[in-house]
Amino acid sequence: MSAPAQDPTEEPQAPVLVISDSTDDDPVGLRTSPVPRLHLPSPLFSAEEYHCAPLVLLDDRSYTGFTLRHVPRRRGLIIVLVDPDDSSIYPRAAEIGAEAVLSAGDNLSWLHLRLHDATGCRYAHWEALLAGGPADPPPPASN
Repeated sequence: MSAPAQDPTEEPQAPVLVISDSTDDDPVGLRTSPVPRLHLPSPLFSAEEYHCAPLVLLDDRSYTGFTLRHVPRRRGLIIVLVDPDDSSIYPRAAEIGAEAVLSAGDNLSWLHLRLHDATGCRYAHWEALLAGGPADPPPPASN
């Protein structure tokens, strides 16, 4: 889960915090993203890691453990939904102030772009991220 080395003149970015109690090493489907990230279970992340992360990705299976921590609301909290049939996630996401809810199995181009934007990561494969899916701009209007 490491990213390519940064230019020594650049200030190091805080990693994206992925909160997941899953034993899977890639619980939200970011294996192909070079963005620096820190994967911790819900009981182990520190308040400083939570506060300093440019984005926080919460595995929906870790929602209960996360809420037991009574962390403050923050911008940049995104819930990654594993079970697309779980309609209870939307009220729960609103309850903790999540910015978005994404399905782990869906095209994650938007998430990859959001990760790169939040971290200032320059190691993006833009052609792959911009091709297909919801990140594409809408077609031009016809007369």
